[in-house]
Amino acid sequence: MKHEIEYLDVENLIPYARNSRTHSDEQVAQVAASIKEFGFTNPVLVDQDGMIIAGHGRTLAAQRLQMKEVPCLRLSHLSESQKRAYVIADNKLALNAGWDDEMLALELQDLKDSDFNLELTGFDDQELNDILSQAAEDGLAAEEAKGKLSERFGIAPFTVLNAREGWWQDRKRSWLALGIKSELGRGDNMLGFSQACNLQQSSGKAYPNEKSKFGKVLETNIGEKYGREEMDGTSVFDPVLCELSYKWFSPPGGIILDPFAGGSVRGVVASKLGRQYIGHELRKEQVEANRVQADEICEDFNPVWHIGDSRKIDKSCHDVQADMVYSCPPYADLEVYSDDPEDLSNMPYEKFLELYREIIFKSCSLLKDDSFACFVVGDVRDKKGNYRNFVGDTVEAFRDAGLNYYNEAILITAVGSLPIRAGKIFTTSRKLGKTHQNVLIFVKGDGKKATEKCGPVEFFIDEEAATTD
Repeated sequence: MKHEIEYLDVENLIPYARNSRTHSDEQVAQVAASIKEFGFTNPVLVDQDGMIIAGHGRTLAAQRLQMKEVPCLRLSHLSESQKRAYVIADNKLALNAGWDDEMLALELQDLKDSDFNLELTGFDDQELNDILSQAAEDGLAAEEAKGKLSERFGIAPFTVLNAREGWWQDRKRSWLALGIKSELGRGDNMLGFSQACNLQQSSGKAYPNEKSKFGKVLETNIGEKYGREEMDGTSVFDPVLCELSYKWFSPPGGIILDPFAGGSVRGVVASKLGRQYIGHELRKEQVEANRVQADEICEDFNPVWHIGDSRKIDKSCHDVQADMVYSCPPYADLEVYSDDPEDLSNMPYEKFLELYREIIFKSCSLLKDDSFACFVVGDVRDKKGNYRNFVGDTVEAFRDAGLNYYNEAILITAVGSLPIRAGKIFTTSRKLGKTHQNVLIFVKGDGKKATEKCGPVEFFIDEEAATTD
């Protein structure tokens, strides 16, 4: 088959995304020097779309030489498997280049699974066996290492936490089986009404006569409260996330200070893990419901809830020296908790943020040096549907309070009723359905000293809340 040389724009050539060859700066420089001396004598091989089959190194060298066009041969007759095999075979002949071992093994395994003749890649049987066997061993080693991390720390301490996994859901059920009912003491279906309002807003319709139980028209943002899940339409904090946070970032027997206490979860979990919990909550009915549950579930370290405005936390908790500040604050007006004018969820975002920053500052003033703070937050939208950057505002509030931004984790939350809502929302607004939360960790002082104070993570499967084997 005869192929005509075409001169194609270097910038329009598409590198093969799964190319397993690596090209060091030294090798690219050598190729560029050769082209400069002898000319571009070896054309780049591309497919019908301009994706590079052979000649990645030459293309990089051409870019370094600021060449506009390079000679190319278009191999449009090759099948997908043939193209992938040709990439590997050509790379096998390359000098002074390295391999991305993981990518090479992945490509070879995919070709093997499609019954392609691997001998055409230029590797002999022994080389193929070594590459694929090593990849299998590495995969098993990675899984084994992850399993050992889970044994030590509950789950692997990565920046992505998956609350949909079976282990997580089993452990959550065990916590709730203790009698935790964090939705008690709160309004009915606060999220549900907010979601309905936003569905109406996203479709361009308005229902001005609909009101919340507090007599206020809700103009809030659709979505889950990240770090919480809906229970009878009201968001509830995840006890497993709470357990992991306490065990990872606070010492046994330590004091947990929560300026936005809300429901009972964080207090009950602290008590069962041998931590003293001190929460601050504006709504009396919520605190009374929390105390009833704590009396039924907790034994030692009974949680303490103060009733009142968290802006006064420096007064009501003046004698507290906390080992951890931990909370899930109101997400501006995403949920409206009461008709109290002092309730932050009733305020415009600018005023909310001013008082929110004040509360964080005062709470952190009660935190011991060389200790961690953790807030579970998620972004919220303004009335025009744009994100406010609440996550970033939270980070800045802690920095202004003298803490350092230490860790961030993304918790993948349960989908819940999102599939029912997401289609219409995306169709009318192109807004993506939220299924994650932001777990922000800060440190006051030295991170290594704070870690030493926390001590080793003790995560035993025979604890009351555990169900895994």
